[in-house]
Amino acid sequence: MDDTTQQAVEARKVPTHEITYLRLRDMVLYGVLAPGQPVTIQGLIRDLDAGMTPVREAIRRLTAEGALVLHDNRRVSVPRMTPLLLDQLVHIREAVEPKLAELAAPHVTPALIAKLEEIDHGIEPAIRASDVTTYLRLNHAFHFALYEAAGATVLEDVARSVWLRFGPSLRVILGRYIALGLPDRHAEALEAMRAGDAQALAVAIREDIAQGVDQVRAALAEEAL
Repeated sequence: MDDTTQQAVEARKVPTHEITYLRLRDMVLYGVLAPGQPVTIQGLIRDLDAGMTPVREAIRRLTAEGALVLHDNRRVSVPRMTPLLLDQLVHIREAVEPKLAELAAPHVTPALIAKLEEIDHGIEPAIRASDVTTYLRLNHAFHFALYEAAGATVLEDVARSVWLRFGPSLRVILGRYIALGLPDRHAEALEAMRAGDAQALAVAIREDIAQGVDQVRAALAEEAL
């Protein structure tokens, strides 16, 4: 589980089935399960160190969220990205995430900026080490620490759902190209936060989204996903 998930689990007594769901969700979100690669339910039981019932419940929830596909042969897989699916995800991300950033701007505190700076400082070492999982975890943590400040829970839930569908394909791309460097707009976003400029913050987030999308589009054009 990522740090945010682990903190949530430690802060309250979380049922076993919820922990299993969070662990499987993170496996999808950070690309541990590659798009199109089938895995058995028994294999997930072993990997998650959980019983059949909580694993089946986690699969059911993630299938309902569109993050997994359940096959007839007791296997599941992450859906492959397609141009049509990408277009839909991009439309949602570009509509929802800049708005979350804009809504968050009035609630940004020095403590939150310090937290985001700390998260961002770990991203460059992850890129240098070609550590894709750490990069994805920190990038996700950066965005959602900001989005949570908006207090717009419906929009945040939508963003989280879209990231579940987008993350595995991004993992494939980063695995090939992380050594070349991965530009982002986090520095611009942080500068906008320090200036209290909600519109500049929204623009930085929109441009950050665009860079990741461009990488995925290029891979789809090469039929690499």
